[in-house]
Amino acid sequence: MPKQKALHFGAGNIGRGFIGALLATAGYELVFADVVENLINALNENGEYEIYILDLERKGEVDTIKGVSGIISTNQEAMNKTITEASIITTAVGPNVLRIIARGVASGISARRAAGVTSELNIIACENLTGASSLLKEEVTKHLKEDADKEYLDKYVGFPNCAVDRIVPPFTKDNNPLAVGVENFYEWIVEEPAIKGEKLDIPGMKLTDNLTAFVQRKLFTLNCGHAITAYLGFLKGFRTVDEALGDPWIEDIVHKAMLESGAALCKKHSFNEEEHEKYINKIQKRFRNPYIKDDVVRVGREPIRKVTQGDRLVGPLNMAREFGLGYSNLAKGIAAAFLYENKDDKQSGELRAKVEQKGIREAVKEVTGLQDGEVVEEIVKSYGELEGLKRPNL
Repeated sequence: MPKQKALHFGAGNIGRGFIGALLATAGYELVFADVVENLINALNENGEYEIYILDLERKGEVDTIKGVSGIISTNQEAMNKTITEASIITTAVGPNVLRIIARGVASGISARRAAGVTSELNIIACENLTGASSLLKEEVTKHLKEDADKEYLDKYVGFPNCAVDRIVPPFTKDNNPLAVGVENFYEWIVEEPAIKGEKLDIPGMKLTDNLTAFVQRKLFTLNCGHAITAYLGFLKGFRTVDEALGDPWIEDIVHKAMLESGAALCKKHSFNEEEHEKYINKIQKRFRNPYIKDDVVRVGREPIRKVTQGDRLVGPLNMAREFGLGYSNLAKGIAAAFLYENKDDKQSGELRAKVEQKGIREAVKEVTGLQDGEVVEEIVKSYGELEGLKRPNL
């Protein structure tokens, strides 16, 4: 019996080191789609790549991922053929790129219908964005011109949302463009009710009927703590996340911020408080991993996106307010994001320009959507307290 085929958009470190690796290990014939020709060429020439485990417990271990190939995502003929044959499609391209790949996916769906394929296809956008698969479905649907294609999509194509969690830092090994380094921990939680056809059976994938709780748990805990560590670390001149958490002042704020978000999450989703505190402690241990040299500028990039409604900083703050809980350390994290000044980050420049033109108070209101005077003043106060810290000139 031939292997089932999986198509994964994004042949970068996260794609190779996380979702792609799980699909290949599960026995799928894995095809990567990307615009970076040297990666695609290397995948086709080697047919495999190595994953280095960056962890104290599995120090020195290497996993080899075999049976992989690649296509250039702008080669629509090859894309249509692969989508027609695939039983699962995944992405790790970044939330902003989903709209870009949607046209090619739509073309593939049309080709699949024209070929008379009636087996189900599930498309899972594995991005740090709530409802990423639903967003991709909306964008794909916009490019389907025929009613028959739209009916086919609704009948045969599922778009389960998911939550993903694995730290995959920049990594090099012997000038090998395919080698990737990852932490040992990972979590891939998928919305079971949205799956079309038979239940997916992929080792490492967890199915749930309450995805929102797990998406917010990860976004408001790990991503929240990661971002605050990066912004405070940047202010104090640290280069990596593990170095920043070596500063007791930063560690204290980050831990308290995650406890604030955790208290709100436990109220909202009825998580066990003791288990959630263990989850927080595990996350801080992951941040301290000396083998994960994660640059604060990478973690802190695109600060405007990270201080918008519902994202990793304002989202947990609003949830804490909803239940009348404390949020002072979350407010410090938001204030630190407004002080992030990296000349190589477009959003950083835009955010600093808003502060300079309108003042911090109005900038906070405009970008975060927060209008309540008390919470805005808390952020403004924290901004003033943090402003005196030395910022490196990166």
